[in-house]
Amino acid sequence: MKITSIVAIYALFWVMSAFFLLPFGVKTHEEAGIDKVPGQADSAPAHFRPGKLAIRATILAALATVLFLLNYSYGWITVEDINLIGNPPDPDAKSA
Repeated sequence: MKITSIVAIYALFWVMSAFFLLPFGVKTHEEAGIDKVPGQADSAPAHFRPGKLAIRATILAALATVLFLLNYSYGWITVEDINLIGNPPDPDAKSA
């Protein structure tokens, strides 16, 4: 696999990881006991830390990329393993 493909896969995993991790560890102003600004949404986070989120997303994306590359190399899970529909009917088979 080319390095550009690996970087693209890592970038996709990073974005997915960042969106997956966004709701974890977030407290609203009410939960944190802080006064809200007038007009602020009730669900707005009290302390948003993008650096901490980026570090967590980087670690999770690196792990996911390594697992993906190992699966690509060793073929642990293939398309046939996740085929939930089954094989299509054979057009040459005679119906009974």
